[in-house]
Amino acid sequence: MAVPLTSLSHGAGCGCKLSAADLRPIVAGLPRPTDPRVLVAAENADDAGVVQLTDSLAIVQTVDFFTPIVDDPYAFGRIAATNALSDIYAMGGTPVSALNLVAYPLETLGPDVLREILRGGSDAVAAAGASIVGGHSIDDPEPKYGLAVTGIVDPRAVLTNGGGRAGDVLVLTKPLGASTVATALKRGEASPELVARAIEVMTTLNDVAADQARAAGAHALTDVTGFGLLGHVHELALASGLAAEIDASAVPAIEGVLDLDAESGGSRRNRADADTFTTWGDVPEPCRRLVCDAMTSGGLLAAIPPDATMDGWPVGRLVRGTPGAIAVKGVRPF
Repeated sequence: MAVPLTSLSHGAGCGCKLSAADLRPIVAGLPRPTDPRVLVAAENADDAGVVQLTDSLAIVQTVDFFTPIVDDPYAFGRIAATNALSDIYAMGGTPVSALNLVAYPLETLGPDVLREILRGGSDAVAAAGASIVGGHSIDDPEPKYGLAVTGIVDPRAVLTNGGGRAGDVLVLTKPLGASTVATALKRGEASPELVARAIEVMTTLNDVAADQARAAGAHALTDVTGFGLLGHVHELALASGLAAEIDASAVPAIEGVLDLDAESGGSRRNRADADTFTTWGDVPEPCRRLVCDAMTSGGLLAAIPPDATMDGWPVGRLVRGTPGAIAVKGVRPF
C-alpha cells in the first residue's frame, strides 16, 4: 500500500516555512551586499535577487522548496516547481534554467515516487520554456522538493515590492485557500473534487499574469505564498512606504474552502503576525482565516494604476498612512 506523502510531512507546502515574524530580525542582522551590480537583495523581502550583467541584461535568482501538500507525487512535483518559477515572474523576469532540490526517504517511498515527483517538476519547467540542468539530493525521512531557478530580465524592467504608489489598485490573480485544503486532506475531510480544484490553481503558471501586470503598468509586483495575502500585502506596502486597505468581500477563495473549518499551523502563525499590523473591520472568521491562509503557489499581487486593468480580482488599494499598516474591511455573505 502506498504511503501518503502528506503523512510524512509536519507541514504542507509553503505552510512549512518559518514565520515572517521569526525571520525578520534574523535577516535584518545579516550583512548586505556591497557590489553595485546587485540591484535587488533581501532588504525589502522581494521574491528573488537581481544582479546586473550588462546595460540590458540582469539575472534573477531564487530558490524554493517544501514538504508535500498533496499525496499525488506527480502533482506535488508540478506544484513545487510552479511555485519556485513564480518568484522569477514576480520580478518581471523570464525563467531560463533550474536545479532540482531533493530531500527524500528512498527506502521508505522507493524510486518510483521520486521519479514521478521529478517528472512533475520537469513538466512544469518545460511549460515555462526553461530547462532543468542538474540538482542535488539528500537522504531525509521527510520528503521535500523544489527548485533553484535562474531567469533573465532587462535591468530597466525589474519589478519589486517597493514601487507602489498611493491610489494603486491591488489585483490578485489566483484564489486563496490551498493551505486549508491541505489541512483538510490530512484529516480526511477534503473531497477529491476539492483537491483537484486546488491542484489546478497551484499548477497554473504565473507567466500570463506577469505579462498582464507589465502591460497594465504595474508599479510593484509580488506573489502570494506562505505568508498569506496579508503578509505579502504588508511587505509590499512597507517597501513602498504606504499603508493598504483590503476589501475582504472581494478576496477570492478556491471553491469549497470557505465551507471548511481547517487552519494550518502556518496560517495560524500568519494570523498572529498579521494582528501586529492589521486592523479588522466587521469581517467574519472564515474570511479572516482566508486572508491569512499560508498559500502555496499562489497568484501574483500587482499594484497597478487606478485607471489600468488586468485579469484577476481587485482586492484593495495602497493609501497614505503608516508604512505596512493594513485595514481589512468588508463583509462576505455566507
